[in-house]
Amino acid sequence: MKAVVYTKYGPPEVLQLKEVDKPVPKDKEILVKIVATAVNAADWRLRKADPVAVKLFFGLTRPKKSILGGVLSGIVESVGSKVTRFKAGDQVFGSTGMSLGAYAEYICLPENGIVAMKPYNLSYVEAATVPFGGHTAIHFLRKANIKPGQKILIYGASGAVGTAAIQLAKLYGAEVTGVCSTANVDLVKSLGADRVMDYTKDEIDGEHYDVIFDTVGKIPYEAVKKTLKKKGTWILGASGFSQMFQGYWSGMTNGYKIISGLALEKEEDIRFLKELIEKGKYRAVIDKSYPMEQLSVAHSYVEKGHKKGNVGVIIDETYNQ
Repeated sequence: MKAVVYTKYGPPEVLQLKEVDKPVPKDKEILVKIVATAVNAADWRLRKADPVAVKLFFGLTRPKKSILGGVLSGIVESVGSKVTRFKAGDQVFGSTGMSLGAYAEYICLPENGIVAMKPYNLSYVEAATVPFGGHTAIHFLRKANIKPGQKILIYGASGAVGTAAIQLAKLYGAEVTGVCSTANVDLVKSLGADRVMDYTKDEIDGEHYDVIFDTVGKIPYEAVKKTLKKKGTWILGASGFSQMFQGYWSGMTNGYKIISGLALEKEEDIRFLKELIEKGKYRAVIDKSYPMEQLSVAHSYVEKGHKKGNVGVIIDETYNQ
């Protein structure tokens, strides 16, 4: 099968299209023919080893896992002898977790993994973009115990996590303020934000929020100090070491509740997202899609940090006409 692999950390050009062995499912695994995947922040950070601590978990001198890609949609081609939940021909979507491997034509997934039937009202490429932002937003909003009537500020509201967080926070009954650039104001409004601030023009001031969700790790600390309520919650959704240190220090000194770390994926959450999508209560937001052969170009675009929502990658054009 074809796969995009990398054998060393570095710029997008380290990603190379090659022929590799097609996997064979074990007794409790399903073999999925991948139709689409996506490029998220986690992908380019792993490719680049940014931060360098990535190497402690994914290989000190070279990547232990040569095929990136953490989300997918596709068609079950075959199943292991003990699989009962899925059958050949099922249209599915989901996440690969720390196993990665979605930048390929085929992948084996555990039957009880983060995988569900694809929403009937999404294309394959739309479905592939849902799990990363959706899972991340669900994880952090639940940890923040978001409640109806609370005011939440979402910084980086037009990205993969931000677009998901707006929609989910509104479903939880919160009053949402989104912060984004000028070009994305209309998008953020269309997703249900009650108020939109343009960080290139507006100062984050005047309101007092119960929750601040920084999805990109770039909110100015002074803005947090001015607007987060005492005993409010600050979600560090994509923080580097310096912001995390600053967050926990300010938490101790100002009484904020600080939430950070990796977003844990759960099987029930992928099914929850599917239900919301099929009921018309949640939508996928896609900026661009690239063919498999241009995965390095997609990485370059995502790494610049200006995408709207998600960037899809089409592995098999046949199913995305």
